[in-house]
Amino acid sequence: MTTLLLTLTIQNYTLADRLELDFSAGTSAITGETGAGKSLILDALGMALGDRADSDAIRHGADSAQISAQFDLADLPEASAWLAAGEFGSDDCLLRRSFSKDGRSKGYINGQPCTMGQLKELGELLLEIHGQHEHHSLLKRDTQRQLLDDYAGHQPLLSELRDHYRAWQRAADQLAEREANADQLAERAALLRFQIEELAAVAVTAEQYAALESEHAALANADQIISDSQQALALCDGGEQLAVRDGLSRAIGLLDGIKNPPAAIEQSNELLRGSLIQLEEAVRELNGYIDHFEADPERLAALDRQLGDIHSTARKYRRDPIHLIDRLDELKAELADCDDSDDALDALRSAVADHLAAYRTRAKKITKQRRTAAAKLAAAVNSQLTALAMPEAEVSIELTAAGQPTGHGDESVELMIVTNAGQPPKPLQKIASGGELSRVSLAIQVSAAHQSGVPTLLFDEVDVGIGGTTADVVGQLLRQLGDRGQVISVTHQAQVAARAHHHLVASKRAGVASLRQLVPAERGEELARMIGGAKITDQTLAHANEMLALAAQ
Repeated sequence: MTTLLLTLTIQNYTLADRLELDFSAGTSAITGETGAGKSLILDALGMALGDRADSDAIRHGADSAQISAQFDLADLPEASAWLAAGEFGSDDCLLRRSFSKDGRSKGYINGQPCTMGQLKELGELLLEIHGQHEHHSLLKRDTQRQLLDDYAGHQPLLSELRDHYRAWQRAADQLAEREANADQLAERAALLRFQIEELAAVAVTAEQYAALESEHAALANADQIISDSQQALALCDGGEQLAVRDGLSRAIGLLDGIKNPPAAIEQSNELLRGSLIQLEEAVRELNGYIDHFEADPERLAALDRQLGDIHSTARKYRRDPIHLIDRLDELKAELADCDDSDDALDALRSAVADHLAAYRTRAKKITKQRRTAAAKLAAAVNSQLTALAMPEAEVSIELTAAGQPTGHGDESVELMIVTNAGQPPKPLQKIASGGELSRVSLAIQVSAAHQSGVPTLLFDEVDVGIGGTTADVVGQLLRQLGDRGQVISVTHQAQVAARAHHHLVASKRAGVASLRQLVPAERGEELARMIGGAKITDQTLAHANEMLALAAQ
């Protein structure tokens, strides 16, 4: 058997000064006199799981109340996964709640601060409290649907349905967004084509731009370049009195005539010869340039226009002239994306249709399986209700078409019940009687015991208004539930307590409540008190022991 709730510590809460209780697997019955604090455990667990704190519940004379509950998650991977996802750890589970007279309330999971919502969310994975609407998740339609799906055993099919539903929804959202922006996309594409054409007419590389500026500068100063070049040529090799070439030649001749020249003279002579060679090369370059260079007013005008267009466009696009070509490439890439939009739309339409078809196929199968499972589960529950002294009650499970795809199928699920013959079925949450609700919950839990994912169940006075054989049936059912997990039940009925694996007794002395687990030898006396009252006779004690013996069988 699985053990889930291990310990519960209560301090300064209602009638409790300080209580520390250990729990085991199986069914635990809590009994005691009226007002002794039998429901203290259920109320305290509700606080540990995020119920609204009431400062009046703080014990008189104390400033704050603290409640902590420790759980074993060895057989509850869903809760471990929840803790891990929230970075609360995953191996242990210690919930702690404190609240004070000044209205401050704090929650902790494994020592880390948490919200009340997180305590509630985790608590729904850990235990069910029947008879207390705040934690009665069976009243939630999502829980009812999950209960039916667990009973039907089609979780893998549901997982596939959810995957296709999410994929369909994502594709549909993307398609709607693209279709809504289609006009804007077309306008953008038209603008891009205009800008690309405009840039393509002027954009040049950095090397091409440098060449254009150089050519423009030369043509703009053509007259001065020719004049100055010719003067420089004349000075170098013009036959004039001061021609550099003649001077270098005469200097070299003089130095050549020196016999046995010193090293400095020889070095100077070599330098002059090198200079003469370079001068002759320069003269050839100047002659070649002058022979081929011509002023070209038309070419200059064309360069003026081209450079003007480049600079004007650069100002418009707020780019350096040499970076216009980069902007051209960016616009071409964006236009390619726009041009691919039609293909993207077709692909999205295909994805929407494919995922919706896959969803529909699985949704039809789930609907069929739900209808079959609903009939079987309702019949099993109604059979239990008859044994629980509710012969006129009849549970049914109503499937209502959702009208559009949802993440859980094509219909909603709701538990309906008739408590008295001749009345129309009503939703389960419309039941006024807490005792009736607890017995219906018990019948459902027993019928779906093998599929339930919550191993700890708490029942608050599930036996209200019943007795005799019916109480014995309730005890048997609670024990069956305890055989597969953990059940804690507050009861007034000796037949129910006798069937429990464990027995705790609540008592109150001087306004302080306490709970104590009975050893086997003490259980007969407590059952005898429940049967006969304060005065225990040999006959009632014998009856009590007989009940225990029969329960053990």
